[in-house]
Amino acid sequence: MAAKKKAEAKASNRFAKPTAKDFQVILEPRITEKSMDLMQNQNKITVKVLDSANKTEIKLAVERIFQVKVEDVRVSNVRAKQTTRGTRYQGKISGYKKAVVTIADGEAIDLFKE
Repeated sequence: MAAKKKAEAKASNRFAKPTAKDFQVILEPRITEKSMDLMQNQNKITVKVLDSANKTEIKLAVERIFQVKVEDVRVSNVRAKQTTRGTRYQGKISGYKKAVVTIADGEAIDLFKE
């Protein structure tokens, strides 16, 4: 009986608790039509990450925060863009780093909790 409880405790604590650094690495989810399609059909989430973060840090942060198994991480730098508001006002949209994280089959992340 005690062995069964220990096995259940290990299963529920597969991942370490998230640290403050994990919450600094993952800045925010990127919600677009393409990212929602990836989330529903291919079990991938798209997040904005810290500019200095690497794939290993991103993988560990997602696993600790969301308590899911990560299979793959793909990282890209989104370039800054010049923009115009109306006909007079010039502006700039800042660049950022984003990651597309593939979650293992049978696991899911609910970004829109009620």
